[in-house]
Amino acid sequence: MEPERARELLARERERIEQALGLHGGASLESDQNREPGDEGSEDLYQDELDAGRRADLQAELAAVERAEARLEAGTYGLSVLSGEPIPDGRLEARPTAELTVEEQQRQ
Repeated sequence: MEPERARELLARERERIEQALGLHGGASLESDQNREPGDEGSEDLYQDELDAGRRADLQAELAAVERAEARLEAGTYGLSVLSGEPIPDGRLEARPTAELTVEEQQRQ
């Protein structure tokens, strides 16, 4: 994959994640805007736990973007971190942060 295309894909992924986390001034997961009117008690607890889990998932995705950006700068983007085998462009298009080939991922 061309480095310019990889940068574009990773920038889009970073933007999506940061918006979901509320890092660009939009409604974040913990915003009052995301609460339903009438939410009380155990429903609030459930929503808080759901939001915390989603936030943790998004933070993990952001860390994956950062690792992919580092590989891009190091010249190893598109190569498996496990075997060094090339990751097909189609996989990188679908999942720009892919660190393993499909076969390696399935074995994990």
